Amino acid sequence: MHKPLTLAASAVALALAALAPLAAAQAQAWPSQPLKALVPFGPGSSPDQVARIVTEKAGALLGQSIVVENKPGASGNIGTYAIANAKPDGYTFGVSITGPLVNNTLLFDKLPYAPATDLAPLTLAVHQPNVLVVPAGSGIANVGQLLDALKKNPDKYNFPSTGTGTVSHLAVELLLQQIGARATHVPYPSSPAALTSLMSGDTQFGALPPIAVMPMVKDGRLKALAVTSSKRSALLPEIPTLAEAGVQGIEGSAWIGFVISSKVPTDIQKKLSDALIQAIRDPEVAKRLQAQFMDPVGDTPAQFRAYMDDELQRWSPIIKKLGIKGQ
Repeated sequence: MHKPLTLAASAVALALAALAPLAAAQAQAWPSQPLKALVPFGPGSSPDQVARIVTEKAGALLGQSIVVENKPGASGNIGTYAIANAKPDGYTFGVSITGPLVNNTLLFDKLPYAPATDLAPLTLAVHQPNVLVVPAGSGIANVGQLLDALKKNPDKYNFPSTGTGTVSHLAVELLLQQIGARATHVPYPSSPAALTSLMSGDTQFGALPPIAVMPMVKDGRLKALAVTSSKRSALLPEIPTLAEAGVQGIEGSAWIGFVISSKVPTDIQKKLSDALIQAIRDPEVAKRLQAQFMDPVGDTPAQFRAYMDDELQRWSPIIKKLGIKGQ
């Protein structure tokens, strides 16, 4: 009576045993075709720049080209969901940042993906301090003057960000909380779009990635007031920190990291992670990143996961206190 079941079980076991070496062979042959790197923000944004610089070298190391594809929208959720929901064969991965990978779990009542379980970290690519800037014609020359203007003119100032829950948003909210001022947050799909709003007068100040603002600081269209890092950036040594300007406790890195669907086999994850880390640590790649005011990292997946856990603890108090919700 039980013999057919026993035979069926034996057949399943044999099938699984036959598949094991096949899966191992597929992983060993990977990659056998071009890869795709998704960017949840627009062309020219800092995540886009990181993706293009790093994947050029990583593709060479893997022996396959890597095509970069932009999928902006919904504070980075659309593109990050596409990474999590991609076919789990390792041929699609991507970059993302604080909001979609960490803070959006608090900002949105429901996400189409769970960052902690649907995405696997590959490596933290870069750190970059956001730069607090104002248009050169604003008449504001330092942080003190900006703070005075904000306190004297409640609700008359707008500030842009690269998305709700990003460092460009939360660092300014924390600044406003500390000085008892108000300003209106206006999220944009990318740093170039946020920068355009500053130059057009739709927004009046902001804390944006240096890759976006420094060219305009250097040509005199913007004035850099401070960086959001805990100490002066070696790449921007002439710009003081907010702490030096008299505002304590505001520290934030506009970091960018590589992630992939957690359903991708771990041996393929490791191959891709190793290639990305090697690429980021390559002297020529590091030089190109530093030219964009980015500090290369290239840490392990476990270290990246731990850092994201730390970021959640860092930013959750201000998100909960202000009741910030995603847009």
